[in-house]
Formats: sequence, C-alpha cells, structure tokens
Amino acid sequence: MATTKTMKIDWLGEQRYVGRSENGQQLLIDNSANKVGVSPMDALLGALGTCTAYDVVGIMAKRKTPLSTYRIEVEGERADTTPARYTRITVRHIAGGAGVTLEQLEKAAHLSHEKYCSVAASLNAEIVLDVRLAESSES
Repeated sequence: MATTKTMKIDWLGEQRYVGRSENGQQLLIDNSANKVGVSPMDALLGALGTCTAYDVVGIMAKRKTPLSTYRIEVEGERADTTPARYTRITVRHIAGGAGVTLEQLEKAAHLSHEKYCSVAASLNAEIVLDVRLAESSES
C-alpha cells in the first residue's frame, strides 16, 4: 500500500514560506532579498544529504563500525535554461571512526543511494558519489 505525506505551505509575504508537516514540524523556505531561511533548491540539496546520512550512519552502526565523525557536502549543478533544475549533484561523504575503512564507507554510501534513499530515488539528476575517510580529507 502506498503512503501519502502532506506538507501544508503558508505564504509569509515576499518570497518567504513556511511548510508544516503532518506532525507539526516547520521548514522555513525563503527566496527573498533578506533571507532568513533556505531557498527551495538549497532545501532539496539538504534533503538529499540528510536522507543519505541517515542510511550511512545506520548501515555503519549495524556493521559494528560506527562513525565518530561524519560530514556530507552536497554540490548541485543547475541547467542554464528554465526550469533551472539540478542536472548533476555530487554528494561527498567524509567520515571516520575506529576500524572504518574506505571500502566499508563506499559500500554504505552506494547502498544508500541505490536502494534506500527516497530523496535520491525521486530526483531526475545524475548523482555522483565522492567518498573519503576523514583523515585523508585533512590538508
């Protein structure tokens, strides 16, 4: 059976909106001159990053190699035409922890993007993974 989710969005004036989930959580989307929230396209990158983060953290913990540090950097390339959609998104996973190997981290990231992350599955953009151990990302 399919699941239906609802987000109610209220206009706050200018190009500012607040979305409210069914559970009452709020998301401020702001594309006005004096931004106090994120733009819709930034929110999309954030949704992709956090969706895959949930998966990777959980997968690594189940494999008995929990992460002690983890950061995701998401970079989107947009089309020059309207709509200026993301055509290519790079998701950089930078993580480390006792016993964590690059191979394990790559497997977890690929599993998330190919099987579990609903946001990634919903996008019509090329998604490129870049996986690094935290120690090797320091210069």
